[in-house]
Amino acid sequence: MTTEARGYLEKAAIYIHSARLLHHSGDMDSAASRLYYAMFYCAEALLLSDGLRFSSHRGVISSFGEKFVKQGRASPKYHEWLRDAFDKRQYGDYRVLSGLESEDVRLMVERAECVFGTRFKEAG
Repeated sequence: MTTEARGYLEKAAIYIHSARLLHHSGDMDSAASRLYYAMFYCAEALLLSDGLRFSSHRGVISSFGEKFVKQGRASPKYHEWLRDAFDKRQYGDYRVLSGLESEDVRLMVERAECVFGTRFKEAG
């Protein structure tokens, strides 16, 4: 694994921790954003490990599905969770009333920790 890919995984771990603090303080929108980025950075780290780099979020998400899920290298649920986290981040960042609730963020924390703690951490 490259130094850059490892850096993304380290950043993902920090963002999960930050999200827990934001969730605890009642800031669901910012917590959702940090959790999306934690999952996004894990996907980026894997793609970088295969020598792939993309300039957009949609490129990373799509390529993760193509290169890892469709090839059986990652569970389809991780791709689904990444897409869902992207949507929730969009709500939190761009809507005045996002509708994100504590339970939404709790589930995102659980998923991000599952993603980081299993498939992606193994890549290191």
